[in-house]
Amino acid sequence: MGDVGELRLQFGEDEKASPRKQTSSINLSQRRRNPRIKVNYRRWLRIGVYTVLLIAGQSVGTMLGRLYFDKGGKSKWLATLVTLIGFPILLPLYMIKSPKTPSSNITLQSNPPTATKLAFLYVSLGLLVAIGCFLYSVGLMYLPVSTYSLICASQLAFNAFFSYFLNSLIFTPFILNSLVLLTISSSLLMFQPEPVSDGASDGPNHPASRAKFITGFVCTVAASAGYGLMLSLTQLAFKKVIKKETFKAVMDMIIYQSIVSSSAILIGFFASGEWRSLKGEMDGFHLGKASYVMTLVWTAISWQLFSVGCVGLIFEVSSLFSNAISALGLPVVPVFAVVFFHDKMDGIKIVSMILAVWGFVSYGYQNYLDDLNESSTVENRDAIRE
Repeated sequence: MGDVGELRLQFGEDEKASPRKQTSSINLSQRRRNPRIKVNYRRWLRIGVYTVLLIAGQSVGTMLGRLYFDKGGKSKWLATLVTLIGFPILLPLYMIKSPKTPSSNITLQSNPPTATKLAFLYVSLGLLVAIGCFLYSVGLMYLPVSTYSLICASQLAFNAFFSYFLNSLIFTPFILNSLVLLTISSSLLMFQPEPVSDGASDGPNHPASRAKFITGFVCTVAASAGYGLMLSLTQLAFKKVIKKETFKAVMDMIIYQSIVSSSAILIGFFASGEWRSLKGEMDGFHLGKASYVMTLVWTAISWQLFSVGCVGLIFEVSSLFSNAISALGLPVVPVFAVVFFHDKMDGIKIVSMILAVWGFVSYGYQNYLDDLNESSTVENRDAIRE
C-alpha cells in the first residue's frame, strides 16, 4: 500500500508539474515565433512599399506619356526611349546583399549557363521589350489614356494564356473567370461611340479618324500580348537557363534587357530622323520648353520607380505576383484621366472597368489561395520537424 501511495503521490506531483512544463514550452514556442512574426511584419512592410512604387510609377508614367502627346509631342521613338533609358538609376541596387536562402523554389544547379546562352537570352528578351514598348507608345499616342489603360489590363490574361503552355499553369475556375472577364473588358472598348482625341497630330481637341483608333487599339493589344509573353518567357528562362532567382539574377535580367532594348530604340530614333525635329517640337510644346524637358525627365524617373517596385515584388514574392499588382493598378489611371485630361467616362468604359476589376479580384484571389496552401504546407512541414 505504501508503494501505491508513493506512486499516487508521485503521479500527482507529475500532474501538477506538467502544466508548468506545458506553460514553459508554450512560452518557449512563442519566443521562437516572435522573431518570425517581426520578420513577417518587415517583409509585408517592404511589399507594401514596393506595391506603392509600382502602382505610382506606372500611373504617373502613363499620365505623363499621354501629357507629352496631348500637349504637342510627336515622336513615338522618343516617348518609347524615355521609358527605358533611365535604367542606370537602378545600378545602386546591386549593393543590396541577397539573403542566404533564395526567394523562390527554383532548384539551383552547380553548372551555370554559358555566356552565349545568357547573351542570346538577354538580347531576345530585350528586343521583345523594345518592340512592346514601341507598340505601347503608338497606342498611347492614338487612344485616350483611359481607353489605353483598360486595354492594357488584357496583359494579365495573355500572361496566363502563355503560362499555360510555357510554365504549366493550371487553369482553375478563378483563373478561367479572370480570362473571360478581361477579354470581354477589352473587347467592349471597340464599340465606343465617341471620337478619339489625337493631340499628337492635329491639336488637343481634334477628333482622330476611326483608322487611328483601330491602329492604337491593335498596337496596345499586341503590346499587352508581347508583355505577357515576355513575362512567361522570363519565368521559363529562370527555370530552364539561369536556374536560380536570386536578387542579383533578377537585377542582371532587368539591366541587360534594358541595355538591349534602349540601344534598339535609340537606333530606331536616329534612323527614323525624328531627332531632327526635337528643337521645333520643344519650341511648339504647349506648356513651354521647361515643361517639355521636365515631362520627359519625370516620365523616365516614374518608369524606373515602377521598375524598382517590380524588382522588389519579384524578389520578395514572385514575378506572377508582381504582374498581378501591375495589372491591378491599371484601373487607377482612367480615374485620373477623367480628372486631368477630361476623358469621357461613358457606359461602355464603366462596364469595361468593372469587368476588369472583377477579373483582377478573381485572379488575385486565386493567388491568395495558392499562397495559403503553400503556407499551410510549410507550417505542417515545420511542425513535423519539431
